[in-house]
Amino acid sequence: MASVICKNYESRLAADRQAFPALMAFEDIPLTIPHFCFAAFSAHNKPDALAFKIGDVWNYLSGHEAIERVKRIAHGLVSMGIAKGDRVAIISENRPEWSLVDLAVLSLGAITVPIYTTQAVEQVRFILENSGARMLFISGKKIWKHAAEAIQTTEQLERLVFFDADGVPDGGSRATTLAEVEAAGDAQVKINADAFDTSLSQIQPDDLATIIYTSGTTGEPKGVMLTHDNFVSNIIAITHGLPIRSTDRSLAVLPLSHIFERTVFYVLCSNGVSIHYCASFDQLASHLHEVKPTIMTAVPRLFEQVYHKIVKKGKAAGGWKTTLFAWSLGVGQEYWDAMDKGLSISPVLAAKHLIANRLVFSKWRAGVGGALRFFVSGGAPLSKKLSYAFWAAGIPILQGYGMTEACVVSANRPEDNKVGSRARSPTTERASAAKETKMRGNWCEPRATAWSSSPAKEPGVASSRTWEGNLSC
Repeated sequence: MASVICKNYESRLAADRQAFPALMAFEDIPLTIPHFCFAAFSAHNKPDALAFKIGDVWNYLSGHEAIERVKRIAHGLVSMGIAKGDRVAIISENRPEWSLVDLAVLSLGAITVPIYTTQAVEQVRFILENSGARMLFISGKKIWKHAAEAIQTTEQLERLVFFDADGVPDGGSRATTLAEVEAAGDAQVKINADAFDTSLSQIQPDDLATIIYTSGTTGEPKGVMLTHDNFVSNIIAITHGLPIRSTDRSLAVLPLSHIFERTVFYVLCSNGVSIHYCASFDQLASHLHEVKPTIMTAVPRLFEQVYHKIVKKGKAAGGWKTTLFAWSLGVGQEYWDAMDKGLSISPVLAAKHLIANRLVFSKWRAGVGGALRFFVSGGAPLSKKLSYAFWAAGIPILQGYGMTEACVVSANRPEDNKVGSRARSPTTERASAAKETKMRGNWCEPRATAWSSSPAKEPGVASSRTWEGNLSC
């Protein structure tokens, strides 16, 4: 029975890959993040390329609308003096503006500096000062209240841009809104309509794309420098390693400020997947029900919360329902323990699992939207107990792994998923992986080499700075 199930699963995966081959001719696209995302936005032009909920209503951006907004933001940034090599920071919950601003910054050859919304105030100040960010994008009132002290005392910040207009503080001379940036972009187009395309054409794969600061648990956070090529190598390898479809729907719940979810966004975007944003775990249950995602990334804590909620509900049912629930959990653990170890499944155990699946596990699948093809779990090890429980319910969880310093994001394959195993990096399948995934270095750490700097041409405009070798500022 087990061999039959495995063969059927492998047949489905083979059919997937035949029906949904690599979605873009990657070799024909310049190897930069915005080029990959724009090519997919344009080729698919899905009406729900990016989706977000305001109040009780889901709002959608088509592929073409996303491109146009990125262009307006980029032109607006140009009008405010942002140029190649400048650092632009973002502190915000997950929302489409996060990704649109990120792509706009990258399109200009500038560098995105993500900051966690939960980062300690002193670390926010350190990141802003250490990165030399000229501009900071802030979601709204909640984040401003949390980080205002650090932001207000960072003197080199020239502009603060709020996604929410009502988040702009009173008397903030440096503050503006994203809407005003886009309006400035419309005006800039009339002055120089080619500025965006010119900047985009000048980006090189080895240009610095982002500075991601590690947690700083052993001292001050360290700014990891990653290039476009670091991310693009992951986009290409993961696309070939996982069965991703252009018809897929995803729910972005992990913070985009983290290397794992950030890379996942680029991968899914480049493959034409519809991306729905979830700003907090509090929204997760309702979003799962409404979006019905087919692929999604999460952390073990999320699976633990879902599992404990299901167990609590099962125990509270009382009577024969609680007995059936407990019996089904036991059957599921036994079934997938045997499957994971490659043992044969007896006809009796197979029949028990079939009953548990129909009476109990089908409700689990409905609880996560009912359409999930697989989860990818990252950030921490996933326990076997949780893995077996979800697999038994027909919800595959692939153990993922991300490493900021090497820009490596990987996950076990659906057809080769060993519970408790370490994910095999898709980039190891490429001969030049070491070069493509290696970080540039740590920002602003003393090194043997130094910056080659030319003075600023005018006040308020960053000096021209280039790397001489693998160095930091």
